Amino acid sequence: MTTREQVEAMIDRYVVSVGLTKEGTYNPERRAWYWTIGSAKIEVFIQAIPMKDGTQRHFLRIFSPLMQVPKHEELRFYRHLLELNDSKLGVKLTIMPGSDTVYATYERDIQGIDYDEVSTCIADLEWWADTLDDQLKQQFFGR
Repeated sequence: MTTREQVEAMIDRYVVSVGLTKEGTYNPERRAWYWTIGSAKIEVFIQAIPMKDGTQRHFLRIFSPLMQVPKHEELRFYRHLLELNDSKLGVKLTIMPGSDTVYATYERDIQGIDYDEVSTCIADLEWWADTLDDQLKQQFFGR
């Protein structure tokens, strides 16, 4: 069984492997890591989800805010996001309740996860976020 603490150690290892430090990225109060790659702001944490039987499942969650929803073309924008969700494997595009910010998001139950998968998940999300934020802003705002 993979524990939360084991996955946190894997995230720390990834952070160091890309030239960052735990001290420079980790927020112990939020139990989350934050850094920037290119134009993308990355957030990584593990979320506990309560189950009906009183146990918890833990999920690796990786986020990056991409942009605000363009009010002038909402329908076309949302359709475009759904089409991107179909073609951008491993990442989904989301909007949190009560927010107009679009996020690149990755989630996975931590059971059975190993370091290679943690590093692949984070690196993939970093790449997609750094690519998509620029592409979406260019396409919908011309910048």
